[in-house]
Amino acid sequence: MPIDDPYKRKIARHHLLMKTVCRKCGALNPVRAKKCRRCRSKDLRLKKRELHK
Repeated sequence: MPIDDPYKRKIARHHLLMKTVCRKCGALNPVRAKKCRRCRSKDLRLKKRELHK
């Protein structure tokens, strides 16, 4: 279901893409996380910012 409202689209994009991914176990974490919620590793990276079309 496509979102037509640009403001709602911006909010949806933010919630989908603004995450960090653990390089050790692959768990998604909040952007401000210092450690992984699952394995407690400190090796986090930002989620890739491109959406597949």
